[in-house]
Amino acid sequence: MPAAVAVVLVYGVFCILGGILGYVKAKSLPSLIAGATSGAALLLFGYGMLQGSRAAGFGILIVALSLGVRFLGTWRQTHRLMPDLLMVLMSAATLVTVAATLVGR
Repeated sequence: MPAAVAVVLVYGVFCILGGILGYVKAKSLPSLIAGATSGAALLLFGYGMLQGSRAAGFGILIVALSLGVRFLGTWRQTHRLMPDLLMVLMSAATLVTVAATLVGR
């Protein structure tokens, strides 16, 4: 399995688990919906990328960029490690590895 796909799959699972955790801790239905939706999209796009789809790679970039910008905004206000900074770092790692893979194809 290529490294970029592994990073995307870990990121997708983390998004789903983060949404569940947000719902359990804060009863936040938006966290559950956003985490499940973005995580599922990342898992599906990761599978597509594994199958050789460049479009799936671009889908991953869109999701990772959106999540990164969203959590960077809240991190700048709160300076919380979890989940804000961790999501920013995971978004950045995903953007770099997937972009490098797309450029290398």
